[in-house]
Amino acid sequence: MSFPIHRPRRLRTTPAMRRLTAEHRLSAAELILPAFIREGLTEPNPIASMPGVQQHTSDSLKRAAAEAVQLGVGGIMLFGVPAVRDATGSASLDPDGVLNKGIRDIRAEVGDDLVIMSDVCLDEFTDHGHCGVLDANGYVDNDATLEIYGRMAVAQAEAGAHMLGPSGMMDGQVGVIRQALEDAGHANIPVLAYAAKYASAFYGPFREAVDSQLTGDRRSYQMDAANRREALLEVELDLAEGADLVMVKPAMSYLDILADVAAMSPVPVAAYQISGEYSMIEAAAANGWIDRRAAITESVLGIKRAGANMVLTYWACELAGWLKES
Repeated sequence: MSFPIHRPRRLRTTPAMRRLTAEHRLSAAELILPAFIREGLTEPNPIASMPGVQQHTSDSLKRAAAEAVQLGVGGIMLFGVPAVRDATGSASLDPDGVLNKGIRDIRAEVGDDLVIMSDVCLDEFTDHGHCGVLDANGYVDNDATLEIYGRMAVAQAEAGAHMLGPSGMMDGQVGVIRQALEDAGHANIPVLAYAAKYASAFYGPFREAVDSQLTGDRRSYQMDAANRREALLEVELDLAEGADLVMVKPAMSYLDILADVAAMSPVPVAAYQISGEYSMIEAAAANGWIDRRAAITESVLGIKRAGANMVLTYWACELAGWLKES
């Protein structure tokens, strides 16, 4: 049987009908707000390439975390921008450094009402901008970097992070961090593995957000955009090393990867709607080319539809507010 017996439009007739039959829904509890705290600021610093996003002071970061709780947002992912950098990113290990202090400040402000996540990576802390330490030839030394990651993870756990997000794409990073946490008595801290993180042209605004010192690129450790099957290998390896959750990053240009990972993963799957995705929609909306609210909602819903259980998005609080309204 076909038309006129079958009329799919019957289930699209009214807003209430469409709401009733929707296959996927957004929830504030599934949103994670990425946030930046910069050492030495006396007031929040707007990020020019990301309208509406700012580098926080301690006070403004605490306010942002409190707002996220009030709106029902699920988590916050914190990135720190230090005043002083060096070749090994030593500021990342300082208990009183910008990131670890930021974690403590948020934990003191909101307690366990928000999942406090922190970035376990060296790119913000190194004077060369890479996600690890360099060898004599300027190549990122995977194994030397892992030793620092393990210490970073313990420092962040001791500062009060509920969850750690190793994003550097070093081979073996999840296993080393898992073991370091176990050895330090932090067995209950979960690891959100940036399992399939691609070298992308859409990271540009983020580089401004963390005042990146990078010259060149990260293609020797982040994944090649041409590769699909390799993402499943990366996920399988991170799962074998003890990842509690896995992430695909970026989201927009990698929805096929996200769908592949969601289909095979036995653990929750996250996707990161990155800075370039945010800035493109903001720019198009500012020019009157698209409906801003509709485009934001559709873009995040598309990530959810592709299989994400949670979405990191700079619109987390704004979108949560809209969901609360409706």
